[in-house]
Amino acid sequence: MVVAKIAPSLLSSDFACLAQECERMLALGADYLHMDVMDGHFVPNLTLGAPIIKCLRPHTKGFLDCHLMVTNPEQWVDDFASAGADLFCFHIEATEDAATLIDRIHAKGMKAGIAVKPNTPIDLVYPFASQLDQVLVMTVEPGFGGQSFMPECMQKVSDLRSKFPELDIQVDGGLDPENIGIAAKAGANVIVAGSSIFKAKSPGEVISLFRKTVDEAQAAM
Repeated sequence: MVVAKIAPSLLSSDFACLAQECERMLALGADYLHMDVMDGHFVPNLTLGAPIIKCLRPHTKGFLDCHLMVTNPEQWVDDFASAGADLFCFHIEATEDAATLIDRIHAKGMKAGIAVKPNTPIDLVYPFASQLDQVLVMTVEPGFGGQSFMPECMQKVSDLRSKFPELDIQVDGGLDPENIGIAAKAGANVIVAGSSIFKAKSPGEVISLFRKTVDEAQAAM
């Protein structure tokens, strides 16, 4: 049985206090620190890159879960490894040789993940699942925070969980206390949330609720 891992999205944090925000999330019970890397090309937004990860690394022992929404992810493996990223997650839509890319990521000492957009068939990931540490099912179109959760993406999660019961399955986009049960029941165990955590009156309570809901759903499977 997989366990719950809660990954606040630092895209919703105060970037002027990024290191402090990371430590605050860890103190509140976060397992991962989700870093949204956007290049303004693969998605229509520009956020952060390896230099910021490198600056952040000395200030936190947290697990830096880097989701690269970029064209040509192969270009950035060395930079993110040198910067101190713990997990390098690339989009299946952005590469023509996922197997080789996964091997490169692992050779650099990082965990490897594949992400899929809402309209991408999940079976594209199946040939690589045994090599992967995590699969990310996007529940919004990648590129911006604050979007609404797309419940129709949960069939992908259910299909993945039935085929790969020990795989870490991450969901990202619009997760909140109202819909976490849907994602957990489908089989997601790694929960990314930005606005619903950072804008909450009690972020720690939201993190705890997410964890409890996921662990209860896993126990019932």
